[in-house]
Amino acid sequence: MSIDAKLQSLGLTLPDAPAPAANYVPFVVSGNMVYVSGQISADENGLITGCVGDDLDVEAGQAAAKRCALSLLAQVKAACGGDLSKLRRVVKLGAFVNSTADFTQQPQVVNGASDLLVEILGDAGRHARSAVSSPSLPLGVAVEIDGVFEIEG
Repeated sequence: MSIDAKLQSLGLTLPDAPAPAANYVPFVVSGNMVYVSGQISADENGLITGCVGDDLDVEAGQAAAKRCALSLLAQVKAACGGDLSKLRRVVKLGAFVNSTADFTQQPQVVNGASDLLVEILGDAGRHARSAVSSPSLPLGVAVEIDGVFEIEG
């Protein structure tokens, strides 16, 4: 099943690839690798803001992380000229969770993104990653995730 068909079967739609908010590019293609800048949690209603462990629970954080994963895929699609069939695998995610000082479930929050990528891509979605706490994130968002992807050369 194609990636687009899998997204459709899950009832998911990729957002438009978000434009950068400052002096950087949304992705860099180098050889067969795509390095995607941090994607912040947002949905069709706007930014997903809040602090996990305070005004957001783990499940809300996971939902925010899923939205970051969809934005990452949107950037990869843009990097591939609109053809997601060129995506070979997710290599690594770097995730930041806006969370309280005593919150320790960042990996569970980021599982929202990791699990979704595996659900969409199968084994090609399995990746290395980091999941760390941050006392705040840009614009007050709940989660920010960057990624490295391998594409067809």
